[in-house]
Amino acid sequence: MTLRRYLPHYLMIAPFIILFAMFFLYPILSGLYYSFHAWNGVRPPEFIGLTNYQKIIASRDFATAMRNLLTYVAITVPAGILVALGLALLVDNFTGRWANFFRNAYFMPVVLPAFLAATIWRWIYAPNFGLLNMMLGWFGLPSVNFLNDTGTMLYALVAVDVWVSAGFNMVIILAGLKNIPTELYEAARLDGASKGQQIVHITIPMLGPVLFFVVTYGLISAMQVFDKPWLLTGSSFTTYGGRRNALLFPVMDMMGRAFGGVRFGEAAAYGFILTVAIMVLTAAMFALRGWRGRK
Repeated sequence: MTLRRYLPHYLMIAPFIILFAMFFLYPILSGLYYSFHAWNGVRPPEFIGLTNYQKIIASRDFATAMRNLLTYVAITVPAGILVALGLALLVDNFTGRWANFFRNAYFMPVVLPAFLAATIWRWIYAPNFGLLNMMLGWFGLPSVNFLNDTGTMLYALVAVDVWVSAGFNMVIILAGLKNIPTELYEAARLDGASKGQQIVHITIPMLGPVLFFVVTYGLISAMQVFDKPWLLTGSSFTTYGGRRNALLFPVMDMMGRAFGGVRFGEAAAYGFILTVAIMVLTAAMFALRGWRGRK
């Protein structure tokens, strides 16, 4: 009787459950299975235990990729948040058509296809005729090969990432700004608070939940970086990471092992190592937020 009563409800959610199992649950479980096997996609998988995990952790490319990733995350996430916050504060001062114009203009890079954004920035960074090197030439400075110099490659990538992601973060922060009561700013102005003091003591504390979301989302996205460095360096499945692996990141290394080295079991293990790292970092973020909330 109970089953007949709730059968229509189960039938309504059945499409979601089927699609979730096919395209989310099954890939995760099959990836976990193959991570303990040596498999090239043709021969039957051969169980090898934790060998794939040991090979990855002991490899030089893994150490390089993780070092690049830590440096990249440490720079791009704070820089992206600061730029987005500045843009949100700027746009918040406008109303009507101008507000819509600036909001759309700053959000435009977010909707650009990755290959088009990479093409634009490869032209900007071009050593001979690129816009940035033309500007350096105006000041008598030498040309710089931004995408082939190991000292500038990572920072060039950070600039691209901030340019692409700042618009999305700006929209989220701008929505948070609209929810801050104007009475707080009016009271602060009556007390003689400057604009900077209002931002530090009112805006940022009131944006706490929004900034937490933006930072957490930015960390998760940055740890999975793939398309931008891949396109900027003109990578393939056999040659990737740029000069001296200066732009080698974990997802790139994983894809290279899978489709370049045809070591799918090893790539699956790589994916689970990265997944665990992201989960640990996310849990740490929520734990830190909970601890600060109890103070």
